[in-house]
Amino acid sequence: MALQVGDIVEGKVTGIKPFGAFVALPEGKNGLVHISEVSYEFVQDLSTVLSEGQTVSVKVLTIAPDGKIALSIKRTQPAPERAPRPQGGSRPAQAPRPKREEKPRVWQPKPAAPQGDMSFEDMMARYKSRSEEKIADLKRVTENHRGGYSRRRG
Repeated sequence: MALQVGDIVEGKVTGIKPFGAFVALPEGKNGLVHISEVSYEFVQDLSTVLSEGQTVSVKVLTIAPDGKIALSIKRTQPAPERAPRPQGGSRPAQAPRPKREEKPRVWQPKPAAPQGDMSFEDMMARYKSRSEEKIADLKRVTENHRGGYSRRRG
């Protein structure tokens, strides 16, 4: 029987490294249990949780095209109940926010600002003068950052 993603199988720990544990699987295959997939609690040192030769139940997370198999021990166990977070600290307790309707948000363009009785030529002249002002401001700021480099040069 070939291994598939989602299968839960028994394996034997063959090596422990700081980043995870190597597990020998049926059919002569090997996989890696990353340190984050060993337990639902924080694990500083794997040797405190696992030992070489120990038989463990693992779940196959991924099988890469190059044959590397990612495994998880914690996903074979039910997740522990999480205690509610304390409401201490500097923030005052707040009432829960009311649920809003979950409508999909669709982008809508902003309506064009009314231009009044301006002709196309008037709008272009205003655009050009604003652009020139912005470019002049940008040049002034960049020269100040350079220490007036362009003024001293020549």
